[in-house]
Amino acid sequence: MISMIVGLGNPGSEYIKTRHNAGFLLLDKLAENHGVSFSYQSKFNAEAAKATIADKPVWLIKPQLYMNKSGSVVSSYAKYFNVGVSEILVVHDELDLQPGTVRLKLGGGHGGHNGLRDIMACLGSREFYRLRLGIGHPGDRRKVVDYVLKKASKTDQIDLEAAVCRAIEQLPQICIGETQKVMKELNSI
Repeated sequence: MISMIVGLGNPGSEYIKTRHNAGFLLLDKLAENHGVSFSYQSKFNAEAAKATIADKPVWLIKPQLYMNKSGSVVSSYAKYFNVGVSEILVVHDELDLQPGTVRLKLGGGHGGHNGLRDIMACLGSREFYRLRLGIGHPGDRRKVVDYVLKKASKTDQIDLEAAVCRAIEQLPQICIGETQKVMKELNSI
């Protein structure tokens, strides 16, 4: 069962519609759908909201440190609210998936994603769930930083928003622990 959903992104208006902020995009849409608002929690360096998903209270967390430093926020929230690592769902952009693709997985490596790398280091574990939102790859690893920190093309943005909607539709099942069913369903799309 999921008690905390963390959306990864970078704070600041210059990053709002960038590919790297896919996690923030999903959490903003989720909060809107559930009629909750984020408030800044200075103690944690995060924007937070509490939603009820599938009759279960779930924290929505948007770290307000740069992505490569987001692990301390996740770790602090988890310790303070006694949330186990397996109760955490991290939503992030994924270079290795085409725009419009969404996948759910448990554990695994960071795949070069600095936000995941920092979360793993701060939690001391890889065994949290990840909701991976495809953003595509620029084709050259030297172009990755510029690619993720720029706005997506109009077509890619439409595909990303469609993936966000599909992911949100699956969140009630994810939050109540039906992860295998969701993985199978998302992998068939």
